[in-house]
Amino acid sequence: MKRLIKGIAVTALVFAISAFAISKEEHSGYKIGDVVDEISLMSTDKKLVSFADFEDAKGFIVTFTCNTCPFAIAYEDRIIALDKKYAPKGYPVIAINPNNPNTKPGDSFEAMQQRAKEKGFTFPYLVDEGQKVYPKFGATKTPHNYVLQKTEGGLIVEYIGAIDDSSRNPEAVKETYVEDAVDALLDGKEVKVKETKAIGCSIKV
Repeated sequence: MKRLIKGIAVTALVFAISAFAISKEEHSGYKIGDVVDEISLMSTDKKLVSFADFEDAKGFIVTFTCNTCPFAIAYEDRIIALDKKYAPKGYPVIAINPNNPNTKPGDSFEAMQQRAKEKGFTFPYLVDEGQKVYPKFGATKTPHNYVLQKTEGGLIVEYIGAIDDSSRNPEAVKETYVEDAVDALLDGKEVKVKETKAIGCSIKV
């Protein structure tokens, strides 16, 4: 009996350590309030894009997305809608594909170009070549979203997580997290819901 109890205790300890490690991994990268580094990534129109290119921007809606994930595909029209609504107000969408095309051929640069053309993306669709940018952000899913606010001290992370509370069905949306965050910033208010769980496919490395 003592051996059994000891075995259970050891198993529980190992599980707790593993859960802590997973939790740490999921929360690596930028936190709320952190300053974001500049980017320089190739867009589907073969131009390098940086945050600095958008001189009149008040901030950005950065979404890590891809061609192949069903969740990312389900959100494409909503991402387009976000850009159409908020780019004129100073918060354009910047979409970044973090997937390794060697692992996921459907996320090759050529496939990205085709997808952007088919959907009529109104925003830059960038490739994270070498997969160097998404780890800085701490993105783990496609889609994974960040609302950034431009300040004198740099671009500050104001929101991290999901676009809304209904990944599959836009008709069932009750909470519009990204919209709420941007609206608050436009009104000079604090973002109420700063973090939510991103729902989507794991990033392919």
